Amino acid sequence: MKEKIFLILFFAGFSLMAQIKGVVKDSLTGKPIPYVNIWVENENIGSTSEENGMFLINSHPKNKKLIFSTLGYEKKIIKASGVSEVNLTPIAYSLDEVVISKSIGTKEVEIGKTNSEIFQSFDNGPRIDTKFFPYFPAYKRTKYLKQVSIYTDSRIENAIIKIHFYTVDSNGFPGEEFLDKDFVVMVKKGTITNRFDLTEFNLTMPEKGIFVGFEKLMIEKNKTEKTITDLNTNITQTQRTYFPFVLYNYVEREFLYTFSGGKWNRKTKENNSDSPDKMMINEPVINLILTN
Repeated sequence: MKEKIFLILFFAGFSLMAQIKGVVKDSLTGKPIPYVNIWVENENIGSTSEENGMFLINSHPKNKKLIFSTLGYEKKIIKASGVSEVNLTPIAYSLDEVVISKSIGTKEVEIGKTNSEIFQSFDNGPRIDTKFFPYFPAYKRTKYLKQVSIYTDSRIENAIIKIHFYTVDSNGFPGEEFLDKDFVVMVKKGTITNRFDLTEFNLTMPEKGIFVGFEKLMIEKNKTEKTITDLNTNITQTQRTYFPFVLYNYVEREFLYTFSGGKWNRKTKENNSDSPDKMMINEPVINLILTN
């Protein structure tokens, strides 16, 4: 009987021999920093640091740079050959648009629902996908952010993701984050709408609107593995999947913003298309609950 050939398939299709390993730490305290977004510069390859700050990327380090990005720290770009220990410098964010006052909570309204819902799920890797919520004068009556909901599909218990809240900068891009610390949440197993309380942050809806995004964490806690053998070639493959998946609606929008490769990317309608303004995009199913 022929011996089986074992082939390990990693994220982005790189082999076991081509790996970049290291640990991310706070430059002041020396403590590990969990859930740091890490990208290979100018490539669609990324990962996330574990709770102990350790990370692994399946890519050859030769002549490449890594981009380290996480809330509360300065973004850092460093040669991949020198990342055995990466120290990030803490920063303080200016939260000018955050108004701290007391909510009554007698009224609430859910915003972000679409007229036609076609749910799909995608493995978006460590990329941050956003949804834009424009401001309307009627929100003055329910100006406080009470809850955020996100529709997920998970095959494991207690998978975790990051949820981000961004201001709108002068160019219309996602700007500074509203929160000064990571908002890491745990989602339930199955296909379900998860709701998370925001009242402790005392956030109000800004008049320029708000971007809400999610970030998948490529960590061991979220990983599942499945072994598949091709009966024709007798090659055994181990497929790795990171949960949860977030479901998307296929909707008409003027733009789409995603964060990958250490920068924000804007997609708009092509000039030669039939419609001059809008395009059809896959937008994450994220809604907000406002209250008074």
